Amino acid sequence: MKLRSLFMLTICTALFSCKASETQLFPEGDSPILLAEGFAFTEGPAVAPSGDVYFTDQPNNNIHRWSTETGEVSLYMENAGRANGLYFDNQGRLLACADENFQLWQIDKNKAVTVLEDGFNSKNFNGPNDLWVDKAGGIYFTDPYYQRPYWERQEMDMDSQRVYYRNPDGQEVKVVADHFVRPNGIIGTKDGKTLYIADIGDNKTYKYAIQKDGSLGKPALFAEMGSDGMTVDKKGNVYLTGNGVTIFNPKGEQIGHIPVPKKWTANVTFGGKDRKTLFITASTAVYTLKMNIPGAK
Repeated sequence: MKLRSLFMLTICTALFSCKASETQLFPEGDSPILLAEGFAFTEGPAVAPSGDVYFTDQPNNNIHRWSTETGEVSLYMENAGRANGLYFDNQGRLLACADENFQLWQIDKNKAVTVLEDGFNSKNFNGPNDLWVDKAGGIYFTDPYYQRPYWERQEMDMDSQRVYYRNPDGQEVKVVADHFVRPNGIIGTKDGKTLYIADIGDNKTYKYAIQKDGSLGKPALFAEMGSDGMTVDKKGNVYLTGNGVTIFNPKGEQIGHIPVPKKWTANVTFGGKDRKTLFITASTAVYTLKMNIPGAK
């Protein structure tokens, strides 16, 4: 009996077909809980140092905030530059991919805006979409082209859809990856050694080694799945979005899936004081799910 049990456990672990693989991620039987709804399209969730979570409603040009103290969602900022992806820098300032005028913004605690970047090589960006900040303060951001109804232009100024890196002192922006159909979601690991970028236009996600100067090593295919947004947990598992939330271990093996009621799941992040609540922006609503593994801080 012991040999048979050991054999079954080995097979189950290898195929990731046991329910235990998912229950290690979140409690068995749990499903996302509706936090707030009534938005036009939610995106870009980002966790503040306090554990508060900020997210965008891009069509309505607003940023909203969920508070750890009250557990409620409130309007944080209007006229938000049509912000999409958000992220907090190492000084606790909110960064935004503000694609109304193809810009990268920094928003201080008084909601004063500083435009960090508004183009490359004398051309307008396509529309900064998602971003991640490394330990040194450098900013990686994706620049896909999605024709917006509020733009006068009808085609992109750039030759392609790329990923850029803004160095920590803000003196240089360089192309670090340029092999995509349409890059979108982006996230780095806690140790600062690995970057993941989703090519939603080609339904693939790639993995890169981060070099000391901020450049990236050669792309390695991580998953045959694109993603609108993504996050990582403390164990290095990667959470991709689109049809709910699909979870992969660092080897690129799928280990879980979280169904979400809405048709399209745009983005995810871990929030709360313990970083153990997964916040899911999904079309007109935001959902939460308590996880067993916290997000990477």
